[in-house]
Amino acid sequence: MKFAIFGNTYQAKKSSYAERLFSILTHHGAGISICREFYRFLTEELHLQLPASVELFDGDRFEADMVISLGGDGTFLQAASRVGAKNIPILGINTGRLGFLADVSPDEMETTLNEVYDRHYKIEERSVLQLTCNDRNLMRCPYALNEIAVLKRDSSSMISIHTAINGAPLTTYQADGLIVATPTGSTAYSLSVGGPIIVPHSKTIAITPVAPHSLNMRPIVICDDWTITLDVESRSHNFLVAIDGRSESCRETTRLTISRAPYTIKVVKRFGHIFFNTLRNKMMWGADIR
Repeated sequence: MKFAIFGNTYQAKKSSYAERLFSILTHHGAGISICREFYRFLTEELHLQLPASVELFDGDRFEADMVISLGGDGTFLQAASRVGAKNIPILGINTGRLGFLADVSPDEMETTLNEVYDRHYKIEERSVLQLTCNDRNLMRCPYALNEIAVLKRDSSSMISIHTAINGAPLTTYQADGLIVATPTGSTAYSLSVGGPIIVPHSKTIAITPVAPHSLNMRPIVICDDWTITLDVESRSHNFLVAIDGRSESCRETTRLTISRAPYTIKVVKRFGHIFFNTLRNKMMWGADIR
């Protein structure tokens, strides 16, 4: 098998996990390609000795049987944006903190990769959002696995977000922002501002306001084959659009259209992985922390 590897370039203390990963892959005789930024981090800053046979790649110019993301959910999102429509499954090894996407612990690396070689794993397909607008900067990478957020740009007054579903007016949100999230993203930014937790396999989209002026503005869940249109008014005549955390300033006259992307992201999961178990563990449900 051939693996393409993305990694976190900010956690020097986690370098031992990378060494262990390469050791396991070499033992299996795997083909290894490494994102150039991660390779430089490992060799120039951490001074690791990597197998001489590794290949390097830039951007999304790679081919592999499987992608490995070594880091947290942020690293996983970066890997997913590079994978795009390539249809390559992604295995997330969590060396970060709270991991919903990257949920294989470093202690489970060897067992999990043995299972991969034994074809003993499952693939979960996760829906992706697509943004359409006339802003060139935003259209460079208009796809989001987690969420697309519209936010006020500075500390000025809240913005007005005129929202329509399939062309029919929904409401105008007077708020600091609005988050449009996939089920995968429902446990990320959306959850932190009061959005609902949605099971990954449900074909839905959550729309959650950020600090709305009116308390009766509540999150709403819609079908993921519907189209959302946003027109934003701001006193500063611009606002921010964040696509899985990648933010760009946008002019007030820019209309945003959000719909389901024509592809899915495939996530590698171990057999026995249950979403509700992850929720209990990550959210500490039922834990007495007194």
